[in-house]
Amino acid sequence: MRRGWLALILFLLLTAGVLASLAIGRVWLAPSALIDGALAARPTIAGLILLDLRLPRTLLGLFVGATLGLSGAVLQGLLRNPLAEPGLLGVSAGAALGAVVAIYFGLSASFVLAAPVLGIAGALVAGTLTFAIGRGGTLTLILAGAAVSGLAAAGLSLALNFAPNPYAAYEITTWLLGSLADRDWNQVGLVVPFMVAGWACLSIIGRALDALSLGERQAESLGIDLTRTRLLALAGTALAVGAATSVTGAIGFVGLVAPHLVRPFVGHQPSRLLLPSALFGAALVLVADITTRLIPTATEVRLGVLTSLIGTPFFFWLVVRLRRLAP
Repeated sequence: MRRGWLALILFLLLTAGVLASLAIGRVWLAPSALIDGALAARPTIAGLILLDLRLPRTLLGLFVGATLGLSGAVLQGLLRNPLAEPGLLGVSAGAALGAVVAIYFGLSASFVLAAPVLGIAGALVAGTLTFAIGRGGTLTLILAGAAVSGLAAAGLSLALNFAPNPYAAYEITTWLLGSLADRDWNQVGLVVPFMVAGWACLSIIGRALDALSLGERQAESLGIDLTRTRLLALAGTALAVGAATSVTGAIGFVGLVAPHLVRPFVGHQPSRLLLPSALFGAALVLVADITTRLIPTATEVRLGVLTSLIGTPFFFWLVVRLRRLAP
């Protein structure tokens, strides 16, 4: 019964979030004007705002949020660590480094899709490196991810340190803050196929995650191929989260928060957590993005900044709660 109510609530929340995201912006237009502009035979300002600015931003928010929520649920089940999130395996940092390389060398100025393409490539390289180093087990995989993240962070620092001019440094810094603003249909069309491919990899390992909740030896005795499971989880995370990060920049804590907030309604079976986490992650990103537009500041608050401000207290609360529950 609780799962049915949860599905209904998530559907209503997503529907309301999509409508609000299409209607709300820095430039206020009545909903009737937006609808008339979208249906008009000739292009109008309202139609252009709706179709070329708000609609791709909304769709990207849905896909990015679903990616972060799903990958967070998978990694928490795979690593059996309630603090696991998509950035743990170095994929997000690798994608960020690839996109920053495009900005640093001016490739993004001459080719608009250079940053997403190199971001996806960076995520795949980081994921491959993490898997190659961390094949010994779960703990080794976590340590390898931390090492790859550190290496990518060093590369980001070098890019900022040796930025060719202040404008490049500003562009890199702004991009790293994370945002859905000013994204277009070309970027959406480029990254969505990678996200969908990543979802496919992550969604087929639900049974393996259920078995892993009993322990690695018990999972192997049930016929689970742990190497294949880790490879699918890492490949799915690299494809989906890497594609998301390559376009939006770093958006933290969604992958950590979403699974924990829906777990009380679906139980602790990992396979039952995947879809609700994806839906709630999409809703979280949409709500956070709408909030960035409503905050009355001269410059729009970046989405990654807002999610960090909200997610950090939750992270502290989770650590304290786990410490109290620990034997």
